[in-house]
Amino acid sequence: MANILVVDDDAEIRELLCTYLGEAGLDAEGVADGEAMWRHLDGHCPDLIILDLMLPGTDGLTLCRSLRERSDIPVIMVTARGALIDRIVGLEMGADDYLPKPFDPRELLARIKVVLRRSLRATTSMEPAASNTLRFAGWALDTKRNVLSGSDGSEPLPIHGSTYLALRTLLDHPYRTLSRDYLAAQVFGRERDPSDRAIDMCISRLRGLLGDDPKNPRMIRTVRNGGYALTVDVAVA
Repeated sequence: MANILVVDDDAEIRELLCTYLGEAGLDAEGVADGEAMWRHLDGHCPDLIILDLMLPGTDGLTLCRSLRERSDIPVIMVTARGALIDRIVGLEMGADDYLPKPFDPRELLARIKVVLRRSLRATTSMEPAASNTLRFAGWALDTKRNVLSGSDGSEPLPIHGSTYLALRTLLDHPYRTLSRDYLAAQVFGRERDPSDRAIDMCISRLRGLLGDDPKNPRMIRTVRNGGYALTVDVAVA
């Protein structure tokens, strides 16, 4: 049974969501603000966090960014502010999905299931035990431990969720242009809306992780009206 943490300062919404998710077979708990969220995380590790943007004290965007610096727990951000710029910023901060209020609880449940499936895929290797490392451009991706190591001997970096799936998809198709629609299906498990920039934000995070200059990328090239292409050799070790 997946454990869901609901972070929302509206007690009625918090209780309704926890009740609905519980009836759907999930173990849901709720807290009212960021301080309570951190206290909860000190002793628990939820499978997913539903995070309201407009919270008293530290806002949801700041909490999401801080959470991403410490953990790869999937985050679905919810807010009454449904403007595209808010959605883009939320995704840039590391949210896995974004749902504007008011929303149908059934849609939230569907998105939770998609994000949880995606998270499971990201932590499950698709390579046999003898071939679990992919090497490219001075980097090595351990698909068993979900860590990324550089040739400079620096500390290995954990990589999970949509960032891992985007990298795996690119590594599986070197020198091929992958459309945003294809990447969205592989990474997010859903069809892409024409205005959806989630894939672009995901690629941006991946480039930042790899140190790939977005103005002059040497690994992940943007193909005009096409999508993205990995332009380096990939070896299985």
